[in-house]
Amino acid sequence: MRRVCFLLKVRADRLDEYRAHHRAVWPEMLDALTAAGWHNYSLFLREDGLLVGYLETEDFEAARAAMAATEVNARWQARMAPFFEALDGAPDASMVPLSEVFHLD
Repeated sequence: MRRVCFLLKVRADRLDEYRAHHRAVWPEMLDALTAAGWHNYSLFLREDGLLVGYLETEDFEAARAAMAATEVNARWQARMAPFFEALDGAPDASMVPLSEVFHLD
């Protein structure tokens, strides 16, 4: 499994609403993520809006492409886009993996 970590920035004035959406992620979105090969997926949000995402997958590009092919993901990305600063397209398209420099198993 490949470990993937990425950073995004949530608008400071939308933090509470962003958290609320993630307490109630649509069941069909959760099913799509699992079917696309996203495992151990977590989001961490700092009070200044820094969002750290982590997931494990066999092939990140294939997992991202599988999600991009779903209708539910298109709806979720459109719903979430206004919460972010400085996006290059949809939120999931702006996920640039960080380089892993250390891992303790």
